[in-house]
Amino acid sequence: MPANSSALQHLRQADPILAALIDRGLPIRPSAHEDIYLALLKAIVSQQISTKAAAAIWRKVEGLFPPDGYPEPAAVVALSDEELRAAGISKQKAGYLRAIADFAQQDQLDYQHITNLDEDALTRHLTSIKGVGRWTAQMIQMFALEQPDVFSEGDLGIQNAMRRHYNLEETGKALHKRMIEIAESWRPYRSLACKYLWQSLDNTPAPKQ
Repeated sequence: MPANSSALQHLRQADPILAALIDRGLPIRPSAHEDIYLALLKAIVSQQISTKAAAAIWRKVEGLFPPDGYPEPAAVVALSDEELRAAGISKQKAGYLRAIADFAQQDQLDYQHITNLDEDALTRHLTSIKGVGRWTAQMIQMFALEQPDVFSEGDLGIQNAMRRHYNLEETGKALHKRMIEIAESWRPYRSLACKYLWQSLDNTPAPKQ
C-alpha cells in the first residue's frame, strides 16, 4: 500500500520543493519487517558502497548459508575471515557482522524490546554493537522499524539531494545545520521525506528485505 495520504498531504503543504519531488516520484511503499538482526547485517554490508554493489555482495553472503541463505547468528560467528572475504566482505566488516550475530545470540535484538525504546534509547542500544554507528541505527529505524520521523543529515545521499534541490552551498556542520532547519517543517514525517529525496537520486539505501 502507498504511504499514508495524510503524511503526503502534510509534506506537500509544508514544502513546495518536496511537493514537486513527490509528484514526480513513484509512491513510497512501507518496508517494515521484524527481522532487525537481518536488517543490521545488510546495513553493514551496504556501508560506504553503492546500492548495486551491496546487493551483489549480499547475494554472495546468502550463498554461504545453504539451503535457504539465512545467516543464523551461530553460523555467522563460526565463519572465518577468508570465507567472508570470498563473498566480498572486508576483514573489518567481517568483525562487525560477527559482533551483530553475537549481540543477537544474547537476545539483545528482541523485536518487542526494541520497539518499546524511544529513538534516542534505541540509537544507544544499537550503537553499543561494534561497527554500528548512528547512520546504521537510523537506517534500521527508517526501514526495518518504519519509524516515521527520522532524519539522517549525515547521509551522503540526503546531502546530495538537498544540495541539488535546495541549492545549498554550505559544507560540513553548516550544511548539517541548514538541512536540519529545512527538515523541521517535515515533522512528524521526516522519514518519508528522506525516502523521496533518496528516490530523486535513485539511490535509496538497501537495509531491508
